[in-house]
Amino acid sequence: MKKITLTAFICGFLFCQSIFSQEFSSASAYLDFVSGEQQEITQNMWKYNKAMAHDKSDRNVERKRKNLIKSVEKSIEKIEDAGTFEGEEYKKEVLHNLILYKNLLRQDYEKIIDMKAVAEKSYDMMEAYINTQEMTSQKMTEAQQLYEQNFKAYAKKHNINIVDNETDLGRKMKISGEVFDYYNEVYLIFFKVNFNESYLMDAIEQNNVSAIQQSANALKQSAENGLLELEKIEAYKKDRSLIKSTRKAFEFYIDEVENKIPEITSFLILNEDFAKIKKAIDDTPQRKRTKEQVDAYNKKVKEVNAAVNNYNKLNNDLYEDRQVVINHVNQANEEFLARHIPND
Repeated sequence: MKKITLTAFICGFLFCQSIFSQEFSSASAYLDFVSGEQQEITQNMWKYNKAMAHDKSDRNVERKRKNLIKSVEKSIEKIEDAGTFEGEEYKKEVLHNLILYKNLLRQDYEKIIDMKAVAEKSYDMMEAYINTQEMTSQKMTEAQQLYEQNFKAYAKKHNINIVDNETDLGRKMKISGEVFDYYNEVYLIFFKVNFNESYLMDAIEQNNVSAIQQSANALKQSAENGLLELEKIEAYKKDRSLIKSTRKAFEFYIDEVENKIPEITSFLILNEDFAKIKKAIDDTPQRKRTKEQVDAYNKKVKEVNAAVNNYNKLNNDLYEDRQVVINHVNQANEEFLARHIPND
């Protein structure tokens, strides 16, 4: 009884390497051919996963996806041209899986690319983008499982012993999937809170006191809820860097709402009062202006002049502190992926 190794790739991709058209004198030879077709796509799939983790260029990531598609298409062509052994049924099953992979890479992953372009616009879009990634990965996993079932069924039919073996690349793919799942879970919590902060910044830019107060309350509540969610997440292999950087961001947002926003709204209210007094003065002919009006106007001018420097300093300090926090989150994210996803 001949033994053939079946490589089990957890992330759900079939890996193949093209060879010239040929005929097969035995079932074991045909299975060797099908297994051998895996290597080139294995390498390209790993390059694609590494690029998603380590490459900051979307163009490079997309180029690797297209290379992966070419690898699958090349394997389809070679398997179609090659012969088979005792019937076409298994060959059709292999081609069915390869075509499924190709369609997923072309259609589903292209959809993911389009969704990524707009994901930052809202929490719902970001959540949909991440969920679509996970669903597509699950489709690939299910397709791989079907391939393995067909492979083993064909081997059993022809009395060929299959030895399951997770290769080094298979191990790396499994690790990559686990790391991205963990990363996405933490990032989605961060994104939801951070997006609320962007509403607050818009309200401040528009000098809309009512919107500032509403957005500040929403930000504080979401940050507090985010801290509770972080408490439920365990460290990834004793690495708490994502949790720590995200927690620090949430604590910054809460401090911002509690200690900085009241000063901002106070100045804006003061400025609104000044605008009303100024309009009243401007609308009143100079000869008809009362001493009380003039005194109130002059007093308000002094108050605004005294407060404006503090307001500008507060905004500058907030901007700088916010940049430090966001940069820390981004750096922690990059270092986490670089640390846990193999880069060889």
